[in-house]
Amino acid sequence: MIAELRGRLLRKQPQEAVVDVGGVGYRVTIPLSTFYRIGEPGAEVTLLTHTHVREDALALFGFLTPVEQALFERLIAVSGVGPKLAVSILSGIEAPELVAALRSNDLARLTRIPGVGKKTAERLVLELKDKLQDLPSAAALPAGPSAAADDIVSALVHLGYSRAEAERGVERALREHGEGRFEDQLRFALQAVSRS
Repeated sequence: MIAELRGRLLRKQPQEAVVDVGGVGYRVTIPLSTFYRIGEPGAEVTLLTHTHVREDALALFGFLTPVEQALFERLIAVSGVGPKLAVSILSGIEAPELVAALRSNDLARLTRIPGVGKKTAERLVLELKDKLQDLPSAAALPAGPSAAADDIVSALVHLGYSRAEAERGVERALREHGEGRFEDQLRFALQAVSRS
C-alpha cells in the first residue's frame, strides 16, 4: 500500500491534486483543508496517503496532517460512510472542530456539513465518540468563534465564499487580531479569505 507521496505538485483543484513522484503523476483525492494549505503547482509537497482498493478501482486519498488521516480512516470505518463522504466531511469542518462535535454529540453542527443528514450524524457520534481520545479537539485549542464570529461567517457566505472558507477566514482573523468590533473583524476575515 502507498503510505506517503513526496514530490512536485503538478496541479490542484478542490478535492484533487496530482503529484509527480519520480516522473509518475499520482491523482490524489484531498479534503479542502489540504487544498488550501498544499501550496501552488510546482511546489514540493508531502502527502500522507490512504490507499483505497475496490474491485474496479485503486484510489489514493491524501492529507497534510496525521490527525486528518486518522479521522478519515475512522470515518470510513463507520457503516454507510465511504471515502468520498469522509473527504466531504473533512472538507466541511476543520479536524479539531469535528472531534469536538463528535465528542459533545453536537448533531446540529454535524448536520451543517454537506452530505451529512441526521441519521448519518447520529451514527457518526454513536460509533466514533469513544474512539477519538488520542486526537486533539477544538476544546483543546484557543477559544473558538463567538456569536459575533458566526455572524461574520454568515456575512462571508452571503458574499459568495463557501462556509469552510468563511470559517477558516474568521478563525484566522480571530487568531491574528483577537476579538473586536464587528466591522473590523469582518474586514480582517475578508482579508484572510482573499489571501487563501
